[in-house]
Amino acid sequence: MSLVYFALWLVFNGRFTGEVIISGVIIALGLDMFVRKILRINLTWTNFFRFIKIFPDAVIYLLVLLFEIIKANFAIIKLVLAPEIEVEPCLVKFNTPLKSEGARVALANSITLTPGTITVSLEGSELLVHALNREIADGLEDSLFERLLTRMEAKLHA
Repeated sequence: MSLVYFALWLVFNGRFTGEVIISGVIIALGLDMFVRKILRINLTWTNFFRFIKIFPDAVIYLLVLLFEIIKANFAIIKLVLAPEIEVEPCLVKFNTPLKSEGARVALANSITLTPGTITVSLEGSELLVHALNREIADGLEDSLFERLLTRMEAKLHA
């Protein structure tokens, strides 16, 4: 993977001088060592190609997340600026069909990033989410986040 990091360094730098090449080698080796030893992620070519396979879905996921965050912000602004604040907080418990721990954590974090909701706990496949009102909580189970993550899981394990 050091070669990939080095190639990215050269592409993003755009120059091919001696100091760029030397610093690129040092940075690529240091980054590779950091990823393997500290983060304990073994990036192999197989993992790299699996990531490339889900990259378009990951970009779509991030765009959907951004859109949902913006949409939820407007809903919260509307709730706050209303003449009478009618907040009815609720806790929603549901199971997710996501198989991998990483996908479940991504779902929990996406819910927490969306204003008006907070993931209180994630135990196995069960999520407990606090929402400001029932309208916000209604879309949590079988959400678009869940469907996109399920599709990415299927591609990773295919």
